[in-house]
Amino acid sequence: MKFLPERFAITSFGSGGFRFGNHSHLGSLLVLPSGMRAWDGVDFSALLAERAGIDFVLLGTGVYMVRPSRATFEMFAKENLPLDFMNTSSAVHTYNQVLSEGRRVAAGFVAVD
Repeated sequence: MKFLPERFAITSFGSGGFRFGNHSHLGSLLVLPSGMRAWDGVDFSALLAERAGIDFVLLGTGVYMVRPSRATFEMFAKENLPLDFMNTSSAVHTYNQVLSEGRRVAAGFVAVD
């Protein structure tokens, strides 16, 4: 999947990918107001292009929680966009909850095996 113009709750993840709706995706995933797309895990340009529709960002960093780089923090601070980072499992569960509440969230999930 390159781009899916809808957002879904993540129903399962692991083995290098994610399942949502009637779809699946191998690799890391970026979820934006416009939909879900393949993600390289470092490029936030698509997210910043949709900044007006996002109140905060969840970042799932893989199996372990890994602190993003200083440049990433500075980029989000410049945009006045809150960034919460955690392991991918926690990020998926948090994303599903805030999505069900109708909140304006974006999320980047690094795939886990």
